[in-house]
Amino acid sequence: MSNVTLSIGGRPFTVACAKGEEKHVAALGQVIDSKLASMESLSGQNEVRTLLFAALLLADELHEAREFRAAAKAPAIPADFAQKLDAIADKMENLALLLETDATNA
Repeated sequence: MSNVTLSIGGRPFTVACAKGEEKHVAALGQVIDSKLASMESLSGQNEVRTLLFAALLLADELHEAREFRAAAKAPAIPADFAQKLDAIADKMENLALLLETDATNA
């Protein structure tokens, strides 16, 4: 186990992390500190509320990124997809009937 001291909102916070994860945890702390710095309108709020708002904003960014990634992976389905699928099924049924008729007559 290692300890990393993060500077968030001008205050030091020491957190434990797995050995080798120090740089990653420090980078995460910098993200939080940057988010706090961009939230000037919350000056005068207590520390807990300010950190809560920063966490909510970061969670919202993560949510939007996940939705964007999911939308990028899933191809758009055309509005008439079900109709086209029904038409294909009808054609396949007609073809199957023709094949059965030909097989019976042979």
